[in-house]
Amino acid sequence: MAHDEEPIRIEDDDARGAVTNTGLRYVLGFSLALAVIAMSAIWIIPALWG
Repeated sequence: MAHDEEPIRIEDDDARGAVTNTGLRYVLGFSLALAVIAMSAIWIIPALWG
């Protein structure tokens, strides 16, 4: 049992319960960029034609 004065040390992967560097941020960034481009195209193209 740990004393109240001692800090508890837990590694990052153990605390998160996951592995980092899986490329998830790239997938999220790519999908965000595609969403912004698609929404911009939906708004800009009709504005140019009308």
